[in-house]
Amino acid sequence: MKNAPMSSIVLPDSTAATSKRLFWPLQVLGWMGYFVLHFTAAMGDGKPLHYVYASLSVTACGFAITSLLRLGYRRLWGLPVAKMAAAAIGLLVLATLVQMKLYVAIAFSYCDDCQLRSVFGYLWYFASTLYLLLSWSALYFGIKFALQLQQQKEAALRARNAAHAAQIKMLRYQLNPHFLFNTLNAISTLVLDDQRDTAYRMVASLSSFLRHSLDSDPEQQVTLTQEIEALNLYLGIEQVRFGDRLNMTVDIEPGVRDALVPSLILQPLIENAIKHAVTKREEGGCIELSARLDGDMLDLHLCDNGPGFVESDSATNGHARVGLANTRERLRVLYGERKHLSIRNRDPEGVDVHMRLPFTVVQGGRP
Repeated sequence: MKNAPMSSIVLPDSTAATSKRLFWPLQVLGWMGYFVLHFTAAMGDGKPLHYVYASLSVTACGFAITSLLRLGYRRLWGLPVAKMAAAAIGLLVLATLVQMKLYVAIAFSYCDDCQLRSVFGYLWYFASTLYLLLSWSALYFGIKFALQLQQQKEAALRARNAAHAAQIKMLRYQLNPHFLFNTLNAISTLVLDDQRDTAYRMVASLSSFLRHSLDSDPEQQVTLTQEIEALNLYLGIEQVRFGDRLNMTVDIEPGVRDALVPSLILQPLIENAIKHAVTKREEGGCIELSARLDGDMLDLHLCDNGPGFVESDSATNGHARVGLANTRERLRVLYGERKHLSIRNRDPEGVDVHMRLPFTVVQGGRP
């Protein structure tokens, strides 16, 4: 069964690519709509049918002028706002004059009524053309700024996700050096005692666990069954060290075996329990792991029968040190407020680490 990603964020292309992809469809549709409105209004005013040529001329000129205007605006992008605004206004006025010149040269040959016979007529057409091109420019810059804002949000999201990914990796890869030291020391002792077969098994178990630890992605989720299998690799090493002093029981409700959890999230908690419930006691200790479904939450308990901790000194007690702190931080980064992790003393002895995570399963499983 493949690991499931913690999240999947699909980000669009860059603003430049998106803008280019959007421009031509919007440009064509916009000017087609303008032609329909222009011609329909003319027919409503009782203009002759051949006025369609004037409408086509105005539309074609507008399409060509604004396409060229876009090239000019693109060269202005990135300038200070004041300079960009001044240059854009200059280009806009120039485009308006060119549009009028083309209209006079082309449209007048199809439509006598279209001719501008007074200064007022020229001023009116200049104002209406300027308004048309100004509206087009406002839409162009509005869409451009919106795309740029979206790109900035996406860049911030990518940076935040990259920071979270780095934080998760840092927390997950903080292998306890005491574990490696104790394991290597135990292997050395076995070799000196001529227990080579046991030493070889321990080396093989250590190799398998470290390989699994390095190969697993801390940003990935695995099923609870897979997590227990990885945990057994670690327990195989500790079992060689402690023998019958280490007793581990696992009670997993059948309905949560496919529940997704962060990879190797239980290992540091088990390591803490072994350190305090087994290592410090000559008779060893018992560790119990249970998992249940509680509503839409996966409810996990890791209990031991060790000496517990002093409530007033829990901040400096081993149970609340790096292993638990790293686990708490991983859960915070991955789940935000939708998680719970607590540690308390049991009665009459021992410690209970309680973890609650959102219950999710792989695709195809029960939601």
